[in-house]
Amino acid sequence: MTRTNPRPNVLLLGGTSEASALARLLAARPDIPAMASLAGRTINPVEPPIAYRIGGFGGVEGLCAFLEEHAVTALVDATHPFAERMSANAVEAARRIGVPLLALRRPAWQAVDGDRWSQVADAEAAVQALGAAPRRVFLTTGRLELPAFLAAPQHFYLVRSVDPPEELPPRTRLILARGPFAEADEISLMQEEAIDVLVTKNSGGSATYGKIAAARHLHLPVILLRRPGTAEVETAATAQEALAWIERQG
Repeated sequence: MTRTNPRPNVLLLGGTSEASALARLLAARPDIPAMASLAGRTINPVEPPIAYRIGGFGGVEGLCAFLEEHAVTALVDATHPFAERMSANAVEAARRIGVPLLALRRPAWQAVDGDRWSQVADAEAAVQALGAAPRRVFLTTGRLELPAFLAAPQHFYLVRSVDPPEELPPRTRLILARGPFAEADEISLMQEEAIDVLVTKNSGGSATYGKIAAARHLHLPVILLRRPGTAEVETAATAQEALAWIERQG
């Protein structure tokens, strides 16, 4: 691809707090043309302070066409750590078009003294780990993983989600909320609901770490979905690091 603009022309694949932080930094840099892309899975997404689009690209081919059409010279993948398909498409499209790619990834949570973690591969494995005996489950895996838990209706589920799920297990209380969530509030919630196990994803970051700390405080077991494997790409852990990488692409 021929670069006609000495400044990096950025496409930011968003949907995370890190993406929002980077968008705010880019909004303060009018010398760096940038656009954010949101997947559209959230009904009322937080609008970034830069130009943005909502919706998929149509796979790798569609993303390649978009990169070429908009003369993108720097691609930042700041999607959710569990957005496996989009991240894989970004890697392949960047390779085909020859666009530099950075993955903006918050570090995964690491167990500390007092944590009682069982790490599993996916939602189906989490259902198996819950066992047959009825339990009171705090379930925060996101609505796309909820169908797996329909196979275990004996449990009570306290489900927290940003958007309403299409279907829920029969014994469920639904909370619609968007983080961040404070540790003290998470402790109170788990105590009020008599929760005896937390099931969640290893999303990393501080916004939803309160439930992990609360489970530790209450000596509750945690069934944690591992992050999917990702391709080897250059990574940054913070929005500031990502901005510095973007500047180097100019």
